[in-house]
Amino acid sequence: MLRPKIPAMPQPTGLVTPPAVAQPVTITSAAQVPQPAPAAPAPFRPAVQLTPGTALTFVGGGTAVVLVVGAVLVSMLLAVAITAASVAVCAASHALLTKR
Repeated sequence: MLRPKIPAMPQPTGLVTPPAVAQPVTITSAAQVPQPAPAAPAPFRPAVQLTPGTALTFVGGGTAVVLVVGAVLVSMLLAVAITAASVAVCAASHALLTKR
């Protein structure tokens, strides 16, 4: 009942052709094709130059990101601390009430 059934190999139907025989081929070398000339190098692009205004923008944006991420992390830590204190108070009151 739980034995696997191995499928039987189906027999080919219709005309069966024998495999083709590969004939030996002689290889003749073609004439040498000259390599194309290398493309011209890309024009020199100067490095990005920061003006005082863009540098100030980058510094201000970085400061804002650091402050926002810091505020989120501090609020998450505060939420965990408040939850832990609440659980501790509940556990202590439960222990005091069940002693009687």
